[in-house]
Amino acid sequence: MTRKDSHAKTVCITGTGSYLPEKVLTNFDLEKMVETTDEWIRTRTGIRERHIAQNGEGTCLMAAQSALRALRSADMSPEEVEIIIVGTFTPDMLLPNTACLVQDRIGAENALCFDLSAACSGFVYGLEVARGLILGSGYRNALVIGVEKLSAVTDWRDRNTCVLFGDGGGAAVLEATDKSGRRGLLASAMGADGSLADLLNIPGGGSRMGLTRHAIDDRQIYIKMAGNEVFKHAVRCMCNAGQKALERSGLTMDDVNWVIPHQANARIVEAVASRLGNSPHKFCVNLERVGNISAASVPVALDEFVRRGKIKRGDTVLLVAFGGGFTWGAMVLEWGY
Repeated sequence: MTRKDSHAKTVCITGTGSYLPEKVLTNFDLEKMVETTDEWIRTRTGIRERHIAQNGEGTCLMAAQSALRALRSADMSPEEVEIIIVGTFTPDMLLPNTACLVQDRIGAENALCFDLSAACSGFVYGLEVARGLILGSGYRNALVIGVEKLSAVTDWRDRNTCVLFGDGGGAAVLEATDKSGRRGLLASAMGADGSLADLLNIPGGGSRMGLTRHAIDDRQIYIKMAGNEVFKHAVRCMCNAGQKALERSGLTMDDVNWVIPHQANARIVEAVASRLGNSPHKFCVNLERVGNISAASVPVALDEFVRRGKIKRGDTVLLVAFGGGFTWGAMVLEWGY
């Protein structure tokens, strides 16, 4: 593919889209599956319901649907897309990557394609990778997707984890611009700590512990999480990343109109809001209706609040995320489309 020389001064999000499966699993449904109650789930997580993919609704399908909606929002055809980045740890298959499957499904035949595995931070990581490719390598646009089918890796016998997770996808179109002004992706802060990997992981199914009878019978192919430890690290890392991204953009929380956090659980969101300038009124939260959808969490919330008219042209938005790895990231942007 031949690319035009890029003189872009910044990169803007010009379209968003999202997809949630039609099936809704409520807390009352979960009461019939595991030893739990609606009250127990709500008071500990803030979640009332989540969307669950059905047979035939794989990660690629959800990614493609959100991608097409984002492209329509940006008034861009699939053939114009130059980069597809999919943040996910629940791919349709190990080979090929999900981005290639999405490319074929939506007809984006001219795009380079790859997946990015950073768990719940995948979409924010993807934005920064796409921005670097656009500003540094002459590409003019990118399609960044965060998508997960967590129902496929959830242990539905474990009441401590199965109440948290849902399925869905969200996408954003990024485009280069040479127009002056502050609009666009302003600054980011990313980090990781692999020494804490055992606190949130899926032990089986990889090259170290394959899909053996032991791994399946011992339920090692599902998400394992040390909830209290994850909580402490998530709050600290998201707050630090958010503050660092703001410093790099020359802004403070007073300048921020909206914060879109990873929707892990209500207690984490409340703690981050308290530490980031006691600003719960600035936080865009849809956790109650969608649960924790990992890499899809931030883009689904972003799309929802844009389409509801809450996020408006000229608003300063802070995205913050934390996920298994551990990984974390924050991005400051000025909304401009």
